[in-house]
Amino acid sequence: MSEEITPTFTSGPQALQWKRLKRLKLEGARLDYLTHVTIFDRFFAATILPLLPRSLSPNRITIFRFISIPIILFLLIVGYNIAGTILFVFAALSDALDGAVARTQHRITKWGIVADPIADKLLIGSVSLLVVMKYLGWHITFAIVAIELVLAGSAYFRYSGKLMPAKTIGKLKMILQCVGVGFVLLYGIVPNPVFLLLGQYILYLAIVFGLGSLFVYRSI
Repeated sequence: MSEEITPTFTSGPQALQWKRLKRLKLEGARLDYLTHVTIFDRFFAATILPLLPRSLSPNRITIFRFISIPIILFLLIVGYNIAGTILFVFAALSDALDGAVARTQHRITKWGIVADPIADKLLIGSVSLLVVMKYLGWHITFAIVAIELVLAGSAYFRYSGKLMPAKTIGKLKMILQCVGVGFVLLYGIVPNPVFLLLGQYILYLAIVFGLGSLFVYRSI
């Protein structure tokens, strides 16, 4: 049993966040992991976050990702590949931004913890079904979508009623998926086989990390 840590802060956004997460029974190692500010968070905090208005909360960034998904699919279906790819890049970047804002500004919420991975899975799954299926075939598409469905189902049934922050291996999987799908989208604009090959092998690596995520979640 981990020893409960009493915070040294008594007011401000960090104290409010600590109280919110404590009510959600997020304590100890899980709380430390969820609130840990990464090197990427610090990079965004020093570069992009100062340009964003304070009113742009992490949850609003996540909502943007939800809204962008059908627009991206529509643009790709009707042949506006450049616009669809650009919007996909912004949507994928928003996954890093909402986490960076939440952790560096102490604005982590229950809705964000739940909705953020759902938005990620919808973004990758839907674009993969449309684009990866077209250029790389059903086998790699099936692997990507199946792993996401199994991860979601495993988290629901194994941790029903509990909030589980995403593990590092799951975050790396998401990064690799976004980069891999990005190269496949780029191939749709500039049909250079190098882009398609890069996308294919990066997605293979993402599948490996996805399988690793399954073992990690089964062990906790």
